[in-house]
Amino acid sequence: MKEGARAPERTLILAPRGRDAQVAAGILQDAKLRSQTCRDLMELLAELQRGAEAAIVTEEAMKEIGFRDVAEWVAAQPPWSDFPFILLTGHGGGIERNPAAAELMQMLGNVTFLERPFHPTTLISVVQTALRGRQRQYECQRLNEELESRVHERTEELAAANRQLMNQIDERERVEATLRQMQRLEAVGQLTSGVAHDFNNLLTVVLGNIQFLERDLKAAGIDGKSLLRLSYMRTAAERGAKLTDQLLSFSRRQRLQPKTLDLRGVLDGMRDLLQSTMGGSIEIETRLHPGLWPALADPTQLELAILNLAINARDAMPGGGKLKVTTSNVSLAAPQSPEDPPAGDYVEICVSDSGTGMTEEIQRKAFEPFFTTKDVGKGSGLGLSQVLGFAKQSSGGVRVRSQPGQGTSVHIYLPRAATAAVEAKEVAPASSERQASAGGTVLLVDDDRPVREVTAAMLRDMGYSVLEAGSGGAALDIVEHERNIDLVVMDFAMPGMNGAELARQTQTRRPNLPVLFVTGFADRAAIAGVDQDHILGKPFTHRDLAAKVRCALSGHAPQRARVSA
Repeated sequence: MKEGARAPERTLILAPRGRDAQVAAGILQDAKLRSQTCRDLMELLAELQRGAEAAIVTEEAMKEIGFRDVAEWVAAQPPWSDFPFILLTGHGGGIERNPAAAELMQMLGNVTFLERPFHPTTLISVVQTALRGRQRQYECQRLNEELESRVHERTEELAAANRQLMNQIDERERVEATLRQMQRLEAVGQLTSGVAHDFNNLLTVVLGNIQFLERDLKAAGIDGKSLLRLSYMRTAAERGAKLTDQLLSFSRRQRLQPKTLDLRGVLDGMRDLLQSTMGGSIEIETRLHPGLWPALADPTQLELAILNLAINARDAMPGGGKLKVTTSNVSLAAPQSPEDPPAGDYVEICVSDSGTGMTEEIQRKAFEPFFTTKDVGKGSGLGLSQVLGFAKQSSGGVRVRSQPGQGTSVHIYLPRAATAAVEAKEVAPASSERQASAGGTVLLVDDDRPVREVTAAMLRDMGYSVLEAGSGGAALDIVEHERNIDLVVMDFAMPGMNGAELARQTQTRRPNLPVLFVTGFADRAAIAGVDQDHILGKPFTHRDLAAKVRCALSGHAPQRARVSA
């Protein structure tokens, strides 16, 4: 019971024989001390349960009624309580002469013996001492409860702080894991872009020389196995070129041509291609959102990404199943993983299958280049890597949802376009009169000698005069001394002075001199202002080079090459 709710102090009196109860009650009343006389033990126990501060009991009452019930009540007191008893004994009833008194002291604990007859002042003093002791017990109880409350509150605060700390630790570990994954993907991306650049240089030499060999053999009238072997070599080199293109897509070094797209039209146009790719054992279902937002993406790379996902889905359903392609408009919050897009509005394309699904461990590695669960020779492991590279380069992202035995869903998020898609109109090809005839002088700049030689051979075969330079400094020297140069064809990635810096210095000296970049990959920020007509990707064919050179020399390209500083 709290102190504020406790009744006024009172002393219980149990003295069923004689006038002891009346005398004691009168003395306490005169001292303005509240008391209550009990008729028997049962009433005493009942009043003790209700609450009292002290009890006056005669020795003979304890002997007559027995004290087992009183002993049980005393033993059941809370830890803070030590109820005071005042035992009225006869003359000479002290412990040394009364063995029963020692037993009562052991049983009652906090007991004071008072011999009769007693002086009123003595009784009042003993009762007031007992009452003060009881009040100190109440105060201890209050302080103990307050302390326990504070300990409980502090424990709750510490538990809450500990939970918050654990949440922060979990969040930090999640962010660190995300950062490590991002750094890992970035490192792999840089590695793959460098490998792809070198590989493209090799493929340029291989494909270029294969074309010359095929032409020379045909001109010499040699046919049969030699030309067949060359065609095999050309096919293998072209497959290698496709592989490097996928590497560049993963490393986000591929040059995209984003356009405002109506994805319903894109997916409708792919229906026949998907059906022929999936075969007759797989059902294709498409659900296209009727009010779909226009998306901003490169249509060719988007089709390739969807096709890659469809092929992965087909391989995950060897016994047949269902491929579902759906679209929707979504607004996403902050990203939770490196593959997620930034917060914003997106057009979602979801490609789902009913195949074997993936475990969580496989999902964590799914976007890594060359990682595949397919048998050797049945996949390069670049499909999802290319999809991720395309989506990220398009300012979007990718999410994968999969469970073993329940299929896989890959969600591609493309940024919402600010304007509606415009249907493309066919443009009539330029007439022969508008195309510049072969002829003129071309300055070719490339630090890789085999690439430079095969490119120069192609240009000379087209009828152009070719001046060769193996570095940016040598090229600038030729530009200053040769005034009859009509076009500069330069590699973008060169040691020392790269193509972007060489183009700026060349156009400073010769503002009207057109420039054509030849590159295995391009820094998108450095050539952001360069028109696609002034970029030729490696590896390239004789026809590709001829078309780009004619476009650059014709003067009808939309703009001259401009590179950022």
